Amino acid sequence: MNDPITEVRSALAAGRVIPYIGPGVLAAAGADLPSNLPTLAEILSSRVSVPHKIRKNFTAVAQYIENFKHRKSLKAVLNDLFSVATPVPELMKTLAGMDLPMIVNLWYDNTLAQALKDQASWGRIQGFSQSEHYGQWYGFYQPDGTATDAATAESWTTVLYEPWGSIVPDQNYLASDADFVEVLTEIDIQTPIPQIVQDRRKDRGFLFLGCRFDDQLQRTFARQIMKRSSNRHWAVIEGELTKKEARFLEEQGIERLDISLAEVLNGALTDEAVPA
Repeated sequence: MNDPITEVRSALAAGRVIPYIGPGVLAAAGADLPSNLPTLAEILSSRVSVPHKIRKNFTAVAQYIENFKHRKSLKAVLNDLFSVATPVPELMKTLAGMDLPMIVNLWYDNTLAQALKDQASWGRIQGFSQSEHYGQWYGFYQPDGTATDAATAESWTTVLYEPWGSIVPDQNYLASDADFVEVLTEIDIQTPIPQIVQDRRKDRGFLFLGCRFDDQLQRTFARQIMKRSSNRHWAVIEGELTKKEARFLEEQGIERLDISLAEVLNGALTDEAVPA
């Protein structure tokens, strides 16, 4: 069998792998954005007074703000945080230029869309909060931000799937306990997963970049989004794993690549040679 780096490169070049991008990629690139859920929770807590016991629990903090300050207040803080101009990492530009069938972005920023902006055929699908779009689990958007439909999405070469939403174009956020409870109630039967996502993951693997699986929320979304895909997956996670992460990778058949995100950003998975 090929070494995993060579295997990932070949799979990317052939469109057989779906990049699944978490907030760690931007953190490794030096972006001035929150880099994980506990950090985001603490930033929100510094902007709006919340009970001390929930200060590091993002969904609980978001729910508290929504309940006691209104949903508009929650969105205003998230808009402020994720509207920061962020240089697009070369890795994202490289992935965007590969005409991959799908890229998953599990964060609220607009950076991957910026990487895709010059591509000829792409669009985005975002998860919806039931508190704002009751009965609709997701929405389809053209590159210019206009809403469209599933039939149009079928023609896109690349689908940018943002299951937790994004600041652009309509400030769609899954954030509060209530937002996620609604989705998690249905996710096992795949109701919140768009059909085009289910179709494009078939016979393809996933490459997790900038993701950690030390909390149940991220494990659940990864598990459900990769359901009924191929049996070859990879995750770039350097250093020690938590017990729950190690168990999750083993259960899901995800091969851990113990290299740094800095190496990945410098082309380790997309260039001919791994940088020294």
